[in-house]
Amino acid sequence: MQLRARYATQTTHTDSQGHYIFAAVQGGVYVLRAEMTGYSDAEIPSLFLGPSESKTADLILPPINKSASQATSRAEEFFDQPQFTVAGVTDTTSYGGHGSDTITRTRDTLAKETVSLSKTPAGATRSAASETEKSLRERLEREPSSFEANHRLGKLLAENGKAREAIPYLERAAELKPGDYENTYDLALANAQAGNYERARHHAQALLAHYDKAELHHLLGDVQEKLGNSLDAVREYQRAAALDPSEPHLFDWGSELLLHHAPEPALEVFTQGNRLFPRSVRLLIGLGAAWFAQGAFDQAVEKICQASDMNPNDSIPYLFLGTMQSAETTPSQAVVEKLHRFVALQPDNAEANYYYAVGWWKLRRGLQDAASAAQVESFLRKAIDVDPKFGDAYLQLGILHSEQQDYVAAITDYQQAIQADPQMEQAHYRLAQAYRHTGDVAKAEAELRAFDQVAKESAQQAERERHEIRKFVYTLRDQPQPQTR
Repeated sequence: MQLRARYATQTTHTDSQGHYIFAAVQGGVYVLRAEMTGYSDAEIPSLFLGPSESKTADLILPPINKSASQATSRAEEFFDQPQFTVAGVTDTTSYGGHGSDTITRTRDTLAKETVSLSKTPAGATRSAASETEKSLRERLEREPSSFEANHRLGKLLAENGKAREAIPYLERAAELKPGDYENTYDLALANAQAGNYERARHHAQALLAHYDKAELHHLLGDVQEKLGNSLDAVREYQRAAALDPSEPHLFDWGSELLLHHAPEPALEVFTQGNRLFPRSVRLLIGLGAAWFAQGAFDQAVEKICQASDMNPNDSIPYLFLGTMQSAETTPSQAVVEKLHRFVALQPDNAEANYYYAVGWWKLRRGLQDAASAAQVESFLRKAIDVDPKFGDAYLQLGILHSEQQDYVAAITDYQQAIQADPQMEQAHYRLAQAYRHTGDVAKAEAELRAFDQVAKESAQQAERERHEIRKFVYTLRDQPQPQTR
């Protein structure tokens, strides 16, 4: 390893694991270069260090004469090559799925919620960032042509959610030092954050012409997905994971497959990810969502229950369990036990109360189980007390009262559900049935017309979403079909 500045050069050797350190390095701009027999050199042309700052920098040395489609030696050691190939996409909206339309919708919801887990908040504190921003702006007033000051201010602004404000500084830095890797990468990232996806793709592809780096492929995957190029996106995520099989890269690759209705490849990726990172909650959640997408409810529950055990105070695994439970007619004692822990740990969480109530309702011993019905109602009312606009809780309360043949109370519940969410199909339909039981035929027919209209709009929205999220066409190689119940 060689660290070079205009005034000095330091050289060090890595250990057997590839770790290295440069001690007592002054603040400034350095060139970091790595060399190894049998491998191409790797270099960071501009590495910035502030006074007393410590920084970690990773360099990947690709083997000489090894094609770009092959994984690096680190990937070969820790990462199994996939046993599937994504060959294309299709715009069909009649893709298959197990079970009812409710389960299909739940499968799609779980896929979207899994993808959302890849979003992580910025780590810098606002107060510290604000102080640094002030000092950098003062420096730029004194040195408007400073590459370092323009780059550092642009990078800082982008890291703190000010991507549009960051871009002019990063562009100015690019004018001052064209081809600088770190600045060009930050410029691509800022454009992606600002929604300038074509510009972001241009900058990322320009860098990839010279650097085959995991972070570049991952960024380009994000950008291609935003541009609607889902096949290109999944290939970029796969390349990023091959170069660097880290937890984020594996998770995003698996999530992309799951989002585009390729549950078997997603299951393979999440399984490998779980093997490499057994303490990752979100990889376990992704694994559970992939099992659910294949109709394997028991396996899905098992994985997400494991995720909930890792950090019992984390709400996310319980919410996945609750969503899956809502789509299944067969009650699960294991799910209800976890949801009981959820509500015990977070008694003022509306969703905790609601999902536990639904679980208990499904486990009741029959319509005459008055004790269970009373407990279910108490948790539903607690959920409504916490969130007075919780439409699903009102709907479930109406279902409970309808079972008890208290149609007057049920009508009020369904009306409250519709007030909270006018597009709730089931509330309109059940309200119509409750009106029929009370003899109010005119209101029943009006609610059925409302139900028909909402159902039509919902179907149209679902079809639009299915066109937007195209299905991957994939083939499996030498892999047995997973068993489903």
